[in-house]
Amino acid sequence: MTGAADAGPSEAVLGDHVHSQLTALGNVVGLAASDTAAYGRVLLDALGDSAHRPLSLPPASPSFISDDHTPVEFSLAFTPGAAPVLRMLVEPGWDSADMGGSGRAGLEVLREWAGRWNFSTDRLDTLEDLFFPAAAEGPFAVWYALELRPGGVPGVKVYLNPSAGGAGHAARTVREALRRLGHRGAFAALPEAAGYPFFALDLGSWAMPRVKVYVRHTRLSTDHARVLSRAYSDLAGGQTKAFFQRATEPAPALGRETDGREPLRRPPLTTHSFTDSGTGTASGFTLHIPVRDYVHSDEEAHARATALLTDFGMDASVLTRALAALTPRELGDGVGLIAYLALAHQQHRQPRITAYVSSEAYAVRPPLTAHRPDEARTA
Repeated sequence: MTGAADAGPSEAVLGDHVHSQLTALGNVVGLAASDTAAYGRVLLDALGDSAHRPLSLPPASPSFISDDHTPVEFSLAFTPGAAPVLRMLVEPGWDSADMGGSGRAGLEVLREWAGRWNFSTDRLDTLEDLFFPAAAEGPFAVWYALELRPGGVPGVKVYLNPSAGGAGHAARTVREALRRLGHRGAFAALPEAAGYPFFALDLGSWAMPRVKVYVRHTRLSTDHARVLSRAYSDLAGGQTKAFFQRATEPAPALGRETDGREPLRRPPLTTHSFTDSGTGTASGFTLHIPVRDYVHSDEEAHARATALLTDFGMDASVLTRALAALTPRELGDGVGLIAYLALAHQQHRQPRITAYVSSEAYAVRPPLTAHRPDEARTA
């Protein structure tokens, strides 16, 4: 597969679509125009030739980042009393012929960024054989999230695939990666898992660089989520319970399957962050809810997000303006523009709510009336 394709003089292309969205979102969150322009160039560089790929063509590959396979996702991270932080997630190498090529393209982009922004890739280099085998398996090789900070130098996060060497080796890969990074007791501190979809590292300038393990749960109840987060405080447990209930409350329009089973939905994920290699215990916990699977449309997802942000003392109007900046469509006309809502607790910090929003470069998912099995995709 290749992203290189010639577009006609007036034909819409991927790069223009996501670049214009980034520009509009930068204005919403108050980034300086010069910073937004610089980050726009970074985004286009990361996409490479595929930035010029016409949107009239199908996606260059089935990118796992979004439901319509756009290789870019935006997010806004909210904390009480502060302006939201804009982030973008991108999959360099999404147009490569295989996962090995995608990984090589992604590493090339990262090393160019390391030179540009003067940060070390040493921690990632120690893991290269684990996550970038010659015959890497899917569904992705590497993603990057950039926290778009004033001044034009972002915070960089790298997301790796623990199943790159085979799904049956994911737990072993996570355990060995934690060990190499000095977190020898960390794997034992993780909850029982149905899978490990992501392993993430903070690179560059961070107050407390984290190693993060994402855990998939076949079933995660409100009480189980509360217990997991209570490791950080009773307050975190109570907030997590309230967040879980508000975000996942079944939408009446979804109903049940005809055989009486609950509708098929993507399960929540939890993330466990490690900063101190000496303790073996996590310093942070995040609950990720695929809210698009628990609502009829984005109108309902927006209402739930607005209520949660307001309850936590955060400015929900920014999210409203961000959604309008992303697309002119009515929120009731589709579902998935708000893909995930997440609540994060990190030691010594205020809680953070993140709304993950989709570019919808290729398609708008229609409103849900009842889930069918072919609509369920594991997060």
